[in-house]
Amino acid sequence: MTESTTAAFSETQERGELRKAVAQLGAKYGETYFYAAAKEGRKTTELWQEAGKLGYLGVSIPEEFGGGGGDIGDLAAVCEELATAGCPLLLMVVSPAIVGTTIAQYGTQEQKERYLPGLADGSATYAFSITEPDAGSNSHNIVTNAAKAEDGSWVLNGRKTYISGVDEASHLLVVARRSDAKTGKLKPALFMVPTDAEGFTAQVIDMGVISPEKQFTLFFDDVRIPADALIGSEDAGLEQLFAGLNPERIMAASMATGTARWAIRKAVAYAKDREVWGTPIGTHQAISHPLARLHIDVEMSRLLTQKAAALYAAGDLLGAGEAANMAKVAAGEAAAKAVDQAIQTHGGNGLANEYGLVQAVASSRLSNIAPVSKEMALNFVAQFSLGLPKSY
Repeated sequence: MTESTTAAFSETQERGELRKAVAQLGAKYGETYFYAAAKEGRKTTELWQEAGKLGYLGVSIPEEFGGGGGDIGDLAAVCEELATAGCPLLLMVVSPAIVGTTIAQYGTQEQKERYLPGLADGSATYAFSITEPDAGSNSHNIVTNAAKAEDGSWVLNGRKTYISGVDEASHLLVVARRSDAKTGKLKPALFMVPTDAEGFTAQVIDMGVISPEKQFTLFFDDVRIPADALIGSEDAGLEQLFAGLNPERIMAASMATGTARWAIRKAVAYAKDREVWGTPIGTHQAISHPLARLHIDVEMSRLLTQKAAALYAAGDLLGAGEAANMAKVAAGEAAAKAVDQAIQTHGGNGLANEYGLVQAVASSRLSNIAPVSKEMALNFVAQFSLGLPKSY
């Protein structure tokens, strides 16, 4: 195999070093810290701030604004390694990936200077608001609308649901339908809305997922925001929206593969240690083969995710969308299966809190649902990869 061929299947030395450094940081905290924060109602503030100080949260932010100047693949690597260490930081998917990418691509110079440096050093956190109670996964049916006032300001009305980390964010990147475009083809406009804006309220959703991040239902009642809250063009349509959604899928896949790697590592360690009838249980194929199969699934998911990130960085948005949706499906399934198999490997101990696996059941299962359902991702692949008729 030639050097160039090998390079095509390997990450750069810089990204490899980044992974090692982030893995060391993750090991300093780990699942014990993560679950304790969730149980006590705290946030993972210490980890977030240290990751920001070390430059890991801002690796994909342009250098001009204090970031590392890398691409979404670098940020995805950070997300994956932290998840592998037992600290899946959901807001990494939202704040630097979706919001940061969108502002870096479509924001004005003043907006970039205002919002990006805080993302780069971890001092600012932003949430992303698209999902609505009635629209579900069909973002074309969103009804939250933005009316343009005579003075150029905007007035938002509507509802959103299952929005992550609102209590940790200073601003929301809100996807709204312009008031003059309630029917026909969706032309979303994107707005940065302060979470302390008059007329905005947030209600926490009681979830069974054990996580420091909370989910919220949002209400916009005549929320007035200035003209410069608009990110990009009000006529840009779906292009702007998908500038953030493709990174979202890439990051979600990375967090899922990290979770799968974490679960497999715990299962392997237990299978080496636990002895029954004088031999480690890992010597039995009923234990080893499912774990080996999962390892293969995870490696396939990682390759798809890396491909999606590379295509996105190269500007191939359609190719990136295809690969990102496939990666999201593969990684989501791998995460749920890995946690389930790790619990099975532990037997009854897998359901004991001290082994740290049962707490991950709901969150790993969620990887098949959010941020886009497996079924909607498969719809994309069926239509755009296979050329089948649109089913929705």
